[in-house]
Amino acid sequence: MKSGFHFGKIFGISIHIDWSWLLIFALVSWSLASSFGLAHPGWTVSMQWGVALTAALMFFASILAHELAHALAARAMKVPVKNITLFLFGGISNIQKEPNTPLGELIITIVGPLTSFILGIVFLTLGVGSFALNNISLANPATALSQIGPVETIFIWLGSVNILITFFNLIPGFPLDGGRLVRAALWAVTGDLSRATHWAALLGQVIAWALILAGISMVFGASIPLLGSGFINGIWITFIGWFLQNAAIQSYRKVIIQDVLEDVPVKRMMYTDVPIVNAAQSVQTLIDNYIMRSDNQAFIVFDGEKMVGLITFDDVRKVEPQARINTLIKDVMTPSQKLIVVAPEEDAANAFDRLESGNIRQLPVVTGNKVVGLVRRKDIIRWLQLQSQFQ
Repeated sequence: MKSGFHFGKIFGISIHIDWSWLLIFALVSWSLASSFGLAHPGWTVSMQWGVALTAALMFFASILAHELAHALAARAMKVPVKNITLFLFGGISNIQKEPNTPLGELIITIVGPLTSFILGIVFLTLGVGSFALNNISLANPATALSQIGPVETIFIWLGSVNILITFFNLIPGFPLDGGRLVRAALWAVTGDLSRATHWAALLGQVIAWALILAGISMVFGASIPLLGSGFINGIWITFIGWFLQNAAIQSYRKVIIQDVLEDVPVKRMMYTDVPIVNAAQSVQTLIDNYIMRSDNQAFIVFDGEKMVGLITFDDVRKVEPQARINTLIKDVMTPSQKLIVVAPEEDAANAFDRLESGNIRQLPVVTGNKVVGLVRRKDIIRWLQLQSQFQ
């Protein structure tokens, strides 16, 4: 189940905030308030925190702009985008499938760092320009620097951090943007997306392990070039490395799954013995006569001769035990018009995408108005386990 909350939509793209984002927002704000307090001892505490909170919000708006650039480029190339999520490690565009060509991968990838770089230049220009205009008459540069205002402080910091984000994302560790550029190049050379992803993911894991080892060394007092030293920095670098390691493995696995399932029709792995229940039955009857007597997790609901919905094990669990005897199936089922369905001839890769994006366990397989089966997550996984790549 997805954690967090829906923030809204920008250009039709849903924005999701993970609960972990609140933690990193608080940490960034606290760190900035402390830094600004040291740099500007004349500022009041309320000013320090006001500037810090404003800078933190604009920082995450910059990350959102980076991810929006990826998402809009993907959508322009007919690649579906589920949403954008802000979380502990920044942001991620949940692009549902791989681009069709290496050029598409290149374009979708490069617009993110390019956006961050442009934002960095713009913010630095605004900050330094405003500072120069306001202090042009001051003869002593040291005095001028001490007089830098809150607006200039925010812009100069934002400019610097966006430039830093640009170069960090260009590290050639998949699935960072730099790693995706490496994959695009390998894909163009080999003509094989799976092979290109394999080598890019391996490079990503090497870089991830280097970050993990560097972070652990920093925890124990070592000073690492470009990364610095210190216990807190070391812990953070270690977590970033761990995240990249897992992300590289998951990204490669996703591509392999898509490759294995592509051109395999749903009908080859669908479950045809579809369990059917009556909409007018109680939830307790469903439990006693169906759930407890089989291993089925979902049931097609009919009202007479017409299919009206689907009820799952999870739907039943949401009903309080004492209310189940008086609650009808039709009151807790998912109505037909809200169901995500697939056709028997559709690629299993598409079905798996829908299962994953909807965080559901099964989909009705429909021909016309007739349900001919269920394609279940566990059946697809079992089928994948029979392939050589998953031995």
